[in-house]
Amino acid sequence: FDCPLRYCEVAVDVARAETARLFTYVIPAGMDVSEGSRVLAPFGGRKIEGYVLRLTDACALPPEKIKPVLCVLDKKPALLPELIRLADWMTGQYACLPVDALRLLIPAQMRGGRVKEKTEAVAALVDSLSSDPAALADAIAMCRRGRASAQADALELLAKAPNRELPRSALPPAAITALVRKGLVAVERREVMRVPRAYDSDIVKAAPDPPLTNDQSRVLGTLLGAMGDREGAFLLWGVTGSGKTEVYIRLAKAALEADRGVVVLVPEISLTPQMTSWFRARFGDGAAVLHSRLSPGERYDEWRRIRAGDARIVIGARSAVFAPVERLGVIVVDEEHEHTYLSERHPCYDAREVARKRCEDAGAVLLLSSATPALPDFARALRGDIRLLEMPRRVLNRPMPEAELVDMRREITRGNFSVISSRLAAELSDCIRAGRQAILLMNRRGYSTFVSCRACGYVERCGQCDVSMTYHIADGALRCHYCGSSRTPPEICPACGSSYIRFFGAGTQKVEQAVRELFPGTAVLRMDSDTTQGKNGYIDILKKFRDGEASVLIGTQMIAKGLDFPRVTLVGVIAADAMLHLPDYRSPERTFQLITQAAGRAGRAEHPGRVIVQCYDPDHYSIKAACAQDYRAFYEQEIVYRRHHLYPPYTRMTRVLYEGADVDMVRAACEAGLADMDDFFTLNPELRRQVVHMNAREAPIKFIKGQHRWQLFLKLYAKGTSAQVLERMSGLAAVHREDVRCSLQVDPPSLL
Repeated sequence: FDCPLRYCEVAVDVARAETARLFTYVIPAGMDVSEGSRVLAPFGGRKIEGYVLRLTDACALPPEKIKPVLCVLDKKPALLPELIRLADWMTGQYACLPVDALRLLIPAQMRGGRVKEKTEAVAALVDSLSSDPAALADAIAMCRRGRASAQADALELLAKAPNRELPRSALPPAAITALVRKGLVAVERREVMRVPRAYDSDIVKAAPDPPLTNDQSRVLGTLLGAMGDREGAFLLWGVTGSGKTEVYIRLAKAALEADRGVVVLVPEISLTPQMTSWFRARFGDGAAVLHSRLSPGERYDEWRRIRAGDARIVIGARSAVFAPVERLGVIVVDEEHEHTYLSERHPCYDAREVARKRCEDAGAVLLLSSATPALPDFARALRGDIRLLEMPRRVLNRPMPEAELVDMRREITRGNFSVISSRLAAELSDCIRAGRQAILLMNRRGYSTFVSCRACGYVERCGQCDVSMTYHIADGALRCHYCGSSRTPPEICPACGSSYIRFFGAGTQKVEQAVRELFPGTAVLRMDSDTTQGKNGYIDILKKFRDGEASVLIGTQMIAKGLDFPRVTLVGVIAADAMLHLPDYRSPERTFQLITQAAGRAGRAEHPGRVIVQCYDPDHYSIKAACAQDYRAFYEQEIVYRRHHLYPPYTRMTRVLYEGADVDMVRAACEAGLADMDDFFTLNPELRRQVVHMNAREAPIKFIKGQHRWQLFLKLYAKGTSAQVLERMSGLAAVHREDVRCSLQVDPPSLL
């Protein structure tokens, strides 16, 4: 009997508007195709990869017009059904093509077969020797009689090895070749999983569960109750050092006992080794890590371990929210306030929103956690939209570090022009002398932040980006921190010809130089995006500091949060108010968060901590509240400012960003978008009342990497914001043009 034909609906892996639909293919008899399978299929005159999103037994097209699937690319369907639904939601939420969302669900190198399973040659005793000790002893003796001692040694090594086998590379090549020829050893290729370097870290040794504090027990009890109900979103507000990570671990343990999976998100890749180490100390190989700094092979193998169910706990940065965890029970978003959870690349998704959607779909618990929650999230918690949990005390009731403000204006009047104040220098001296460690935060990399002419005011700027270039003393070059271009600093002003070219501002390199000059012979480490370029650069730096190979760690915001070093008793915040004057309404909030988080690195063990905060505006409420570690005080003042100026959470900031090489085409596309929104509001006058402000103009940074930037900007009242307005803007962003790229950003991480 003829078997009935089966068909599949495939999203082809081509990111073009005209292919943004499903294409029907027939499934050849005997081919195992499932929803979520990746397949190779004919498309035009090419063979194209695609994703099977639906199966059907019927098709309205004539049979001669339906081409067959060529092959299935993976042994197991790559996409889980719930992740297919998530991609469909993202397509509407973030105004992207379906394939843009689907591509986020698998390691990039899987596409096009750019990564393969790793195999190695394994040498093993043949069965007749492996199962017969007497025969093995005879073979070894025979080799020794024949003066083939290397062969005898190899047989003895194999006899002692687990499963009587070893990698061929671990044995003498000539000896193995001879033993294979004699029929005593067999060699075959086996698949091996690549192990991320983070697993080699000895940051934390395996240990039993520690006793819980009262705060931890209370919070955990509430979360476990919600897990039993299979729902709930929570904001955990706990001071630095209160033991939030232990809550995550116990919550994960309960999820595993209920046969459910766990995802733990961290805001910086540099935090993954520490978090991974803590989880693997409790769960062993049941915990996996996913982030972009893994090699393609490591990421592929970790993804496969997760997809196979061999690892039920996933730790990673933003993209780990798409991990193929089945029967999801918990997603934890650590340091939930961090803007790094928002992707600035198309599609511009918010990992916290994606996590919330996954949890809603799976009936899982969502735990947002921070010592300095994002102000809109804290406002939601106070309204009762999400449940607020508090951990106001440090573990063992250790005191919060004492903070001291240093007015750098007074330092200048005293003749100290260094980036290190006399007060910080004295504390550093005491810390180093006592054999303890210090962290110095400078949230700018490089040596000087810009180069300018004192005669005419000329500033050296990047030719590809609308920003000034930063001087890096290590190679004596000016570098653009947006596109990476570099050039030699001018000795003569290009504008006026004067020789009054000077370096202004400071970065991590300048702080490092100052510390080395003040404390010759003291071991210093610097951690910023310049020193962590290599795949494992951040792991090496953190391990050296934890092992006591340096007394001082200098770095940008990547060292300001989440890290736990027991010997750190001093934190210095250089230029604490540098972010206060950026043209962004969140500048006070980000200043408060950065200082508070950095201060929290001090005094986390038996020795109390001290914090020196250097600034030029010591009276600003965000800096005062941060030094007092008083989130409530900051919130109460900041929320009044937000209400008065109609900033989030009272409004929503939304923009469609237009980018392209031709400024006229970019401007025209943006102005056309404004005209479209005007027409929309003319037809819907009741919706116009939701608009606080609307304009189309150049973005504050006019061009980046040679791409001109314009934005259609809307500020909308948050209360009663109509989904129709956002859908209309989403439709504008979804209009795909050849020469202008559009992206929708709701409450974007940066308005620059």
